[in-house]
This record gives sequence, structure tokens and C-alpha cells, in this order.
Amino acid sequence: MATLHLLSHSPFSDDRLVSCLRLLSVDDALLLCGDAVYALQNGTAQCQALELMPDSIALFALEEDISARNLGALPARLQQIDYEGFVELCCRFERTNSWL
Repeated sequence: MATLHLLSHSPFSDDRLVSCLRLLSVDDALLLCGDAVYALQNGTAQCQALELMPDSIALFALEEDISARNLGALPARLQQIDYEGFVELCCRFERTNSWL
């Protein structure tokens, strides 16, 4: 059963991203929003971990949060979405897991 994992906390303040990455399964997806988009910063261990995820796991981020934090040089596999796309993702996946 495919799951959409939602992560909104900074990867530099706790281990939620690390825990989430361990639990991702084939055909799951990870959506970064809020301060979690800082994991996309080029040259960080967090960004490298995201780039090493299997290709079967989709990586999404809210474009508004990327823009608000002025992030550039994003991973090629990243798909930026708007809020309408966020809702569509929640409907597409069988389960949604928010890493509070």
C-alpha cells in the first residue's frame, strides 16, 4: 500500500528525516514543506540522502516554501508542486503519514 509521507520540520533540528527515509517503501512518496525544504540545500548530507533514494520513491516539495527560503540548485529528481498539487497527491496515495 503506497504512502505519501509529509515532512515539515527542519532536518537540522531533529532526526525525523532520517527516520522517515528508513521507513520509505517502493512506490511511496516524500513531500517536503515548511522548513523541511532545507533538506534540499545542495552539498548537505540531507540532500545527498534524498538523491540516493530509490527511483521508485517520488520526491516532492511545495514550490511556495522553496521560493520563500530562496533555495536554488535543487535535485534533478525533485518535483515542485503547488497547493492544488498537494491536495491531488493526498488523494492519489492510499495513505498519508505526517511526521509531526
